Amino acid sequence: MEHFTRPDGTEIHYISLGEGETTLVFLHGWTASVREWLPFASELAENHRVVSWDARGHGAHSYHEESEISLPAMADDLEAMLEHLQIEDAVLVGHSMGALTSWEYLRRHGDKRLRGLCIVDQSPKLVTDDEWQHGVYSDFDKATNTAFLHRLTENFAEAVLELIAFGKNRRSRENYEQNSRGFQQMREYLQKQPGDLLTRCWDSITQQDYREVVAGIKLPTLLIYGDESQFYSAELQQWVKQNIESSELHIYEQSDHSPHLWHKERFIYDLNRFIDSL
Repeated sequence: MEHFTRPDGTEIHYISLGEGETTLVFLHGWTASVREWLPFASELAENHRVVSWDARGHGAHSYHEESEISLPAMADDLEAMLEHLQIEDAVLVGHSMGALTSWEYLRRHGDKRLRGLCIVDQSPKLVTDDEWQHGVYSDFDKATNTAFLHRLTENFAEAVLELIAFGKNRRSRENYEQNSRGFQQMREYLQKQPGDLLTRCWDSITQQDYREVVAGIKLPTLLIYGDESQFYSAELQQWVKQNIESSELHIYEQSDHSPHLWHKERFIYDLNRFIDSL
């Protein structure tokens, strides 16, 4: 991996593969890393330039404990990376927190460097209230989030697994209760992550509200959602589709919060077709 250094001393690690008229910039989810996108990057790099990073606070390399771990900082890192690589034609592909990073980037830096967006299974506001029911679980209010933040400080890995397990996806709950191999592997991975940094990141994530940003998007946008997402409802999918003027919605069957992983070939096909349409 290559890297560049930000003014606060944080090294941003990334990979850059392939060549093409359009640059795909992959932005991973919370607690994930560049590895989430490597299976897609290698295949898509046959026809496009592909860039993927480890967002600050994520990945295998070390960070200063005092480093800012927030969506605004990540959006500024993204602008710095696009400038560093002289990218003026990006399609941002954001899953989960990566979608939030895309929206924060639009809020702070506009769309002058972008040709399009791909949003994978995300809500513009995670915390629910009396007027907004399209966040996590459709019922994840401020008090619930405060309790979850406390749980993260107690046992970070188990708290994340509980968030995944006790949502809208029945299979996830069953697999967690049976301590399936998949959950064992996730637990082993999460126990190695910097829980304090990622807890601060979650705090930043859940303070954000991107509904106005979403409603103002003029870029062509590909929306990919799972029909059995642990976190988000069918009503959210339609809300996002209706609020982005130039968008197309694809709902992947029998897939959860990571529909691209359940339907890799379909996702690559849809992404290639979307890029061609630009």
